[in-house]
Amino acid sequence: MSDQSNNTGGNNGGGGGGNAGLAFIVGGVVVVLAIIAYFVFAGGGMGTQDKNIDVDVDMPEVSAPDVPTPAPAE
Repeated sequence: MSDQSNNTGGNNGGGGGGNAGLAFIVGGVVVVLAIIAYFVFAGGGMGTQDKNIDVDVDMPEVSAPDVPTPAPAE
């Protein structure tokens, strides 16, 4: 006859209730990553928009001041 051990009390009794919190957190992380992947790869469901971007980057010409001539040596 074999010995049978039924551990129904203590921290491990009843099916691992301590891992339920960890499973909830991992499930939440998976859902968040799925949402991020959707927005990254599918464009977030936003349609393409034609944008007319006209930027004027003309700037006035800037010149450096003239270098002064050195004084004659004595």
